[in-house]
Amino acid sequence: MKHIEDAESRSRKSEAFGSSTELHTQSFLAIEGLSRSAIIIGFVSLLSDISSEMIYPILPLFLTETLHAPATVLGLVEGIAVGASTAIGGFSGWISDRLGRRKPVAFFGYALTAATRPIIAAAQVWPVVLAARFAERFGKGIRNAPRDALLAESTKERFRGRAFGFERAMDSAGAVIGPLVALLLVGWFGLGPRSIFLISGIPAALSASLILTVREQKSDRLNVKSKVLFSLRGTTDEFKRLLIVTAVFGIANSANAFLILRSEQLGLNHKWTILAYALYNAIASLASMPAGTASDRFGRRNVLIVGFLIYAVSYAGFGAARAGWMAWPLFALYGLFPALTDGVGKAMAVDSAGTAGRATVIGIYSMVVGLTGIAASYIGGWFWDHVDSSATFYFGAVLAGLAAVLALILLTTKSMVSEEG
Repeated sequence: MKHIEDAESRSRKSEAFGSSTELHTQSFLAIEGLSRSAIIIGFVSLLSDISSEMIYPILPLFLTETLHAPATVLGLVEGIAVGASTAIGGFSGWISDRLGRRKPVAFFGYALTAATRPIIAAAQVWPVVLAARFAERFGKGIRNAPRDALLAESTKERFRGRAFGFERAMDSAGAVIGPLVALLLVGWFGLGPRSIFLISGIPAALSASLILTVREQKSDRLNVKSKVLFSLRGTTDEFKRLLIVTAVFGIANSANAFLILRSEQLGLNHKWTILAYALYNAIASLASMPAGTASDRFGRRNVLIVGFLIYAVSYAGFGAARAGWMAWPLFALYGLFPALTDGVGKAMAVDSAGTAGRATVIGIYSMVVGLTGIAASYIGGWFWDHVDSSATFYFGAVLAGLAAVLALILLTTKSMVSEEG
């Protein structure tokens, strides 16, 4: 009898332990909701952005002071770099879908970016830097769509917004860490720009290596690769309406360089401006995953609308500001905007892909974001030069408000209309 009671006691303890373990596991999943591959992709983005942002604040001075390039060349270099990233983005997604493979295409893009670092470090004339920056951003354009498709395919649909939010959080964290590492190398160790360019190749190479450890889902590879077309065929009406809303907002979304110029114009010291910009990236990093999780629960459209409205208020604030200290709260508020829109927009694109390839729709979505961003920066610059610096921000605020209204009218609340549904 005692043995029976002992067995029953052990059974109850085992069940209690099992229940406790299961509860702990469920609690962990409720907090994370991320697969191993999703976490790896987040660290890939972290390392890649650390590398990119290490050189970003140093490159302008390197071009103008070390290589004696005129200021117009700086604009040319950055303009072509953005254009290269934008132009290839959609096509790399289509290639990934057509091949039925994500990882090799993404790896090639990360490896190409890493290979440009020693080229920039060795440059003696500015055209070499131009070519290297073109190749670097070309690599970024190649990798993004297949990487995002890997992320979507490794995550359950109910956690998709959270996964994209995590990736954006890690990317933004890299944007905070990168400049701080560069400032440390310059201020503490006294290294020159060429040395920093070489060192930046280390996290770039690590990110390329790390993407190879992601597990590609064979079940998600396309069976009929020859039928994958670079077009909107197979996408839902919701996706097409999303592109319209994205294009309208994209024309409002001018380069962050205008925020930095405006802060200095208001009297904020250059050093403090950089730190205020770092605050923006830090808030974007902290808020991205909660924002993605909120989109899973409350709907992508609703979160996007809040993001557009925050952009409108931030830009109106920068336009109306009359003192340098005002840049701090405005940068802090502005940091919520990318958290609420970047990852959520991509998740919404995947949700509404229909029967089209995931990497293709992400690529098309990213192309719209990039091309309208180039137009927005040109328009913003025209207002700055020919009207007034405040006009740049008032224009963006009004158009962002219009995009919020269009999103409310054209988009559905959940947008969970993919083939997974």
